[in-house]
Amino acid sequence: MGGQACILYGAAEFTRDVDLAVSVNPQNLKRLTRALHDLKAEQIYFPALSAGVLRRGHACHFRSLLHGLHRLRIDVMAKMRGVDPFGKLWKRREEIQLPGVGNLPVLSLPDLVLAKKTQRDKDWPMIRRLIEADVARAPRNPKPSQISFWLRECRTLEILRDLGRRYSALTKPIAAKRPALRAAMKGDAPRAAMLLRAEEDRERERDRRYWAPLRKELEKWRLGRV
Repeated sequence: MGGQACILYGAAEFTRDVDLAVSVNPQNLKRLTRALHDLKAEQIYFPALSAGVLRRGHACHFRSLLHGLHRLRIDVMAKMRGVDPFGKLWKRREEIQLPGVGNLPVLSLPDLVLAKKTQRDKDWPMIRRLIEADVARAPRNPKPSQISFWLRECRTLEILRDLGRRYSALTKPIAAKRPALRAAMKGDAPRAAMLLRAEEDRERERDRRYWAPLRKELEKWRLGRV
């Protein structure tokens, strides 16, 4: 997941870390610990890796000291705001073939977009680029589920308006729930832009509310260390 996944989906981003979503069970955590050991990864931030920490929704951060990886940062999470539990994410995963590596499991694009709806400024332009790239490389006759995904998540006015006109039958029920799409269809660019910003602001606020108790919990743990 994260920036590396965005690159694999064709949305270029400069990133120096690898974000991993992991399943929390004893066997898998042992595998993860062995992999981190092989990468000579050291913990760089509190808290330490554990099943309880990951299940609560916290991230665990590491830095690889393996020669040739240039101190690559590795961030591990098991629970993210706004997305389904790991089991469902895994069933919907994409397998991307990389030369010399093999199949690489990546969050599905819809799940990646949901995971990117954070309070961080850099994530919102990335959502726009992810959808633009998906529309650009789509087959001539995309599946209705893919079109509906575009209509729900596209943040580029020109593309949103074009999609609405090309797929009017699918647009109507989604436009009824998405004011920004309705405004784009009417050609009211200023109002559509304002409504897109309102969508973003709501998600940013939800993300802030989600992380507020986790930050308090983390600070309590940090202060309680012996």
